[in-house]
Amino acid sequence: MPDAVIFPPLLCPASVDYAEMMAHVEHVEAALDACHAHGVPLVWFVSDQVFDAGSDMPIEESVLPSPRDEGLQRLLETGNRIRSKLAEHFIVRTGPLMALEGRGAWLAEILESMVDGKPLRAAEDEIICPTPVQAVARATIGMLAQQFSGANAWGAYHLAGVEPVSLFTFHGVVRHQLEIQLSRRHVDLTPGEIQPLHHHHDHPLRRVLNCRQMLETFGVHQKPWRLALDAMLEQWCQTRFGGEGSL
Repeated sequence: MPDAVIFPPLLCPASVDYAEMMAHVEHVEAALDACHAHGVPLVWFVSDQVFDAGSDMPIEESVLPSPRDEGLQRLLETGNRIRSKLAEHFIVRTGPLMALEGRGAWLAEILESMVDGKPLRAAEDEIICPTPVQAVARATIGMLAQQFSGANAWGAYHLAGVEPVSLFTFHGVVRHQLEIQLSRRHVDLTPGEIQPLHHHHDHPLRRVLNCRQMLETFGVHQKPWRLALDAMLEQWCQTRFGGEGSL
């Protein structure tokens, strides 16, 4: 019997078609039924895109999403079923996940497009908190370890990177740091340019998660995403180009 079942998030749920959304929630609900039958805790990760209207203030854990999109509403229904059916659960809302491997590895896709010289378009008026997958993994292990030691603090939590940033600025930082890594390796390559987009002309969309309960309950500190980005770029360039990363 497992200690817990951990279900990864559906990345970018706001942009998937309804069939893919239904497949995801059906898998989650099947896992929920199995966990309920065998008394096993469930950890379900959810993208911050469920807050599709954003908020001028950091979004607290106690705030329930109220999405307008039909697919996101179905995602919310699954969360409500988890709450009502299984006491021992974590619903963990995360920012956009920074990863180099796996399905939907956002950072790796950005880097591949850049080294191919492709221009990338990113919104200047959408504010997010990039979240390194390593930080999520460490936090999850710590949370479960404390629960199994008697913490008794199941429920919904936010786990996102600190330092809110626009998508356009984030892409720009990635491009700049990539140029530094390429220079160190003497790779003669000009990354693709970043072009600004504007989706929210009246008011920027801010999806900034307040992770205070995560800190107060489990002592999990979020570090700036820039620190993780440096290490991940070093790793990616070492795999892609080889050579030394230091001057």
